[in-house]
Amino acid sequence: MKILMVGTGYVGLVTAACFSEMGHHVICLDIDEQKIANLKKGIMPIFEPGLKELVERNVEAGRLSFTTEYHDGIELSDVCFLALPTPSHEDGSCNLSYVYSAASQIARHMSSYKIIVNKSTVPVGTSDQIKQLISSILKERDAEIAFDIVSNPEFLKEGCAINDCMKPDRIILGVENAQSAKIMHEIYSSFTINHDRIFFMNLVSAEMTKYAANAMLALRISFMNELAHLCEQTGADIKQVRIGIGSDQRIGYQFLYAGVGYGGSCFPKDIRALCSIAKQHDVSLSILEAVDQVNERQKKMLARKIYSYFSAQGGVKEKTIAIWGLAFKPDTDDIREAPSLTLIQELLNQGAFIRAYDPVAIANARKILGQHPCLQFCKDEYDAAHRADAIALITEWKQFRFVDFPKILPHLKQKVLFDGRNQYQLSEMRALGFEYFGIGVPSSKKELSLIIHSLQEKQKNGLPSFSA
Repeated sequence: MKILMVGTGYVGLVTAACFSEMGHHVICLDIDEQKIANLKKGIMPIFEPGLKELVERNVEAGRLSFTTEYHDGIELSDVCFLALPTPSHEDGSCNLSYVYSAASQIARHMSSYKIIVNKSTVPVGTSDQIKQLISSILKERDAEIAFDIVSNPEFLKEGCAINDCMKPDRIILGVENAQSAKIMHEIYSSFTINHDRIFFMNLVSAEMTKYAANAMLALRISFMNELAHLCEQTGADIKQVRIGIGSDQRIGYQFLYAGVGYGGSCFPKDIRALCSIAKQHDVSLSILEAVDQVNERQKKMLARKIYSYFSAQGGVKEKTIAIWGLAFKPDTDDIREAPSLTLIQELLNQGAFIRAYDPVAIANARKILGQHPCLQFCKDEYDAAHRADAIALITEWKQFRFVDFPKILPHLKQKVLFDGRNQYQLSEMRALGFEYFGIGVPSSKKELSLIIHSLQEKQKNGLPSFSA
């Protein structure tokens, strides 16, 4: 199949590379001339494990190419995919200008039947609006050209996007007729050889499915973070609670990790967009509004813990905090809505010195955070911890799992670790001499003892007592 992929971001470039790997001939189109020039040189615009090798292999095989010209891309393609950004307006609604602009260009240049497939995350009903837009432009051209619209939301996770694309859990296709369904099935059939995981539905249901999936996952994260706060007040351990509830097959273990909140390009934007859609239809989504509120509060949780700890030392002013991890999750350089940005800004505002490190996201962090006399980016986690009053783990990169702490200890001002991902064990950190603070877990024996004593005082007569 001859495919045009409009947009070379995470979704567009990864999907195009995977399509070409399966034998399709794909043209990637982007109006950013520098990005296309770099791609032709083998320079990737994003970090995604395995992507560079996949792109280079298929370019060499002649199945993948890049252009900035709509005319050539559309003329040589049967199916046009839209994989464009849909950033949020200030009110949380989606900015669809990129999607509409691309659809308009396709309508102006198409000369034969096309399927226009929307992979961008868009509000319910956008497919119909795209159809009306293309129809109006064709009418202006006095051109009677048939076309079909398909909604094909993406479910790629940054850091393992290639595997998600090549071995999808499901492929959602919103279609209107058998012809477009047949062609889309042909495109995706090689991805589901073992068993068919292609689900056909109407356009609006496909659009809603994308939002519903992300909303459910964000809900689980915020629920656990809300519960983690209660655990800290009662002496419960959120990691043990996760095991207890996750073993229920109706619940499962995925997305039940407490931490410093979610970030990235999808969850924050999609939750706000879905709430905006609901308001437009006079529907109240109280739960999802709370999900966003909890997440924004959670991003400040570690800062509050750091403030609390250093309050007896005159505050965090002129204290040095080592930040381990800047990306919103491991295996990506994406720092959009990353919790690290909130923490760093909070600490800088209070006069702290920041020594930050991330394996791949430093360049993007520099663009957002800019130059600051109290902010220094470091070469590795050991460099970041040098002369630090505390270490704060924000992103659970694999290399942080087995840090040589004895190598770090002699160079610390104070042995304090704030674990924003509950990656370490209290007992192990205590054995190393650290004061340890996690999310929703007992931070020290002293703290746990005080909590339990408080609970014992509140026990009603006749209820069983317990001790540390």
